[in-house]
Amino acid sequence: MERKDRAKIDDTDKRIIELLVEDGRMSYADISKELDLSRVAVRSRVNQLMEAGVIEKFSCIVNSEKVGKGVSAFFEVDCEPRALVEVAENLANNPNVASCYQMTGPSTLHMHVLVGDFTELESFVNNELYALEGITRVESHILLRRFKSRSGLKL
Repeated sequence: MERKDRAKIDDTDKRIIELLVEDGRMSYADISKELDLSRVAVRSRVNQLMEAGVIEKFSCIVNSEKVGKGVSAFFEVDCEPRALVEVAENLANNPNVASCYQMTGPSTLHMHVLVGDFTELESFVNNELYALEGITRVESHILLRRFKSRSGLKL
């Protein structure tokens, strides 16, 4: 993003964003108390941040382990350049794929997969990942322990 495309946000906007990253359900009234602003001013600022694209959306973060997705794996997937977009779109549409990004390197995708157990992981790798044409190399890493996970940008 070029500098001219950046939204202009002040310290109050930054503080509002920090509070919403910490708790996306925090009410405008609670934010207004925290920042000593009116509820109307907070609502107006949040709406401006949304219109400027600074806040893209509000979402719910689900603990994957609590819903039976106890195995978290990360994959580096190298593709033939001509097949990269098709492979990425197929993987992005897979319900086990939590995120998929194109990375620097020789047509490389970085992917995070959540499954219930190692049998499901093996099935995903053999029946869904390896079945895609255009993949030239797959490297996997299994998450052992999470030290930090952040879903929002810290300003």
